[in-house]
Order: sequence, then C-alpha cells, then structure tokens
Amino acid sequence: MTILDKIVIRKKEEVAQAKQVVSVKQLESGLHFNRDPYVFKDFLLAPDRTGIVAEFKRRSPSKGIINDRVTVEEVTQAYAAAGASALSVLTDVDFFGGHADDLLAARAANRIPVLRKDFMIDEYQVLEAKALGADIILLIAAILTPAEIRNLSALAKNLGLNVLLEVHDQEELQRSICKDLDAIGVNNRNLADFTVNIQTSFELVEQIPDEFMKISESAISAVETIKDLKNAGFNGFLIGENFMKTTNPGQAMRDFATQLISV
Repeated sequence: MTILDKIVIRKKEEVAQAKQVVSVKQLESGLHFNRDPYVFKDFLLAPDRTGIVAEFKRRSPSKGIINDRVTVEEVTQAYAAAGASALSVLTDVDFFGGHADDLLAARAANRIPVLRKDFMIDEYQVLEAKALGADIILLIAAILTPAEIRNLSALAKNLGLNVLLEVHDQEELQRSICKDLDAIGVNNRNLADFTVNIQTSFELVEQIPDEFMKISESAISAVETIKDLKNAGFNGFLIGENFMKTTNPGQAMRDFATQLISV
C-alpha cells in the first residue's frame, strides 16, 4: 500500500466524521460561504505578481517536520507582500500537520487567492472549502475517476470557486480534462513514493490545452528553473518546501522574487 493509498483511506474516515459534526446547512451559513472568490487567472497573470503559488506546509510524509515554528499569518502575509500570485494552504491533519483553521487564518490575513491544498474526494469538502474562505480547490487525478472530477469541478464552479486539476502523467491528463477546470498542474512529485523529477513538467506542458492555465508543482528551487518553465509555456509555479524549510519562509520568498525579477 502506497502513502497515497493510506491518505485516501484516512480521508474517507475524516469526511465521514466531519459530516456528523458539521451539517451542509451549517457550512452554507459559514463566515465566507457567500463571498465572491478571487479569480485565480487574474492574479496568476498580473504583471505585478510573480506567478508563484507559495505554500504553507508544516510537514510531509516523506520529509517529516519541515517547519513548525512559524505561524500561517506571518508566513502567508510575507508571501503575499513578496509578490505571490496565490497561497497554498495544507488542511490535511494527519499526514501534513495542517488544519482548517490555517485556511481561515490565511484568508483573514490576505487579499490574494487561497488554494485549499487537500485530498478532495467528496462534495462535502468542496462546500467546506467555500465556507473556509478558499478561492481555489485542488483535484488530484490520481485519486479520482473522470466522473468524480467532472462532478466536483462542476460543483466548485457553481460556487464560484476556481479549480486546479493536478496530474502526474499523460494518462491522467488525457482522461481528466473537462470544461469546468481553470488550471492544470503538473506535479513533479510522484505521490506513490514521493520522489521528484522536474522533467515531468517539460514532458507534459505541450499536451495541456492552451485554454487552461498551466502550473508546474514541486521540485522548484532555482530561479533558472522558473525561467525554463516559463519558456516552455507554464504560467504558474507552486513552491512550498523550498521556502518552508528555511527559518524565515517569507524572507526566502522575498529573496527568490528579487532574483526572479533580475533574470
């Protein structure tokens, strides 16, 4: 059994428990449920933004604790001030040390799009994301059928949310594309064994239809890599561990953005 298999099994248990605690009606009366989400594309392509989706992540199954000494408010505010186009906030508890409160905190502290980074398998989680103030949801092709992707993305669009589909290979990409997606992300990390290979992005970029924003995810640690990815056709770049592994993730993002401008 892979790490991803274990995560999905646990996620099904979590969702079932959450439904018993908070009803859909309660979600729909949540603080942010009626707010209009930011448009991801507008911020991703804004000339005064970097195209970077900067991630807040305390730990991971492969690396263990990455950084548990900083707060989501200070880090995400610094990311936004440094030119991040969007924020990615982990809400998975057991495997990544995240929490729904982290998303609420990031939303309250910032005025740029926030991605709920989690393993979405149920419509309840989409409603929950809207109630927590997310602007973008992540759908991972590796754990969803084409029908599930269509249904979850359609619900998200009805709620005004942006949808980022994550793929790892050509097969996932070809079977998962549907009309309600806003962006397609190529995850350079293999979720079965958590190894990374940046070549995955270069191999898939031309197969992604131009109607979707193109995001390269993970294994990005050098400014030169972003330059190469831009030239290949990518609009956005999800970076987390590279910033979070430092004592001051916000400063790391600022330094990276400064180098990016000069390239």
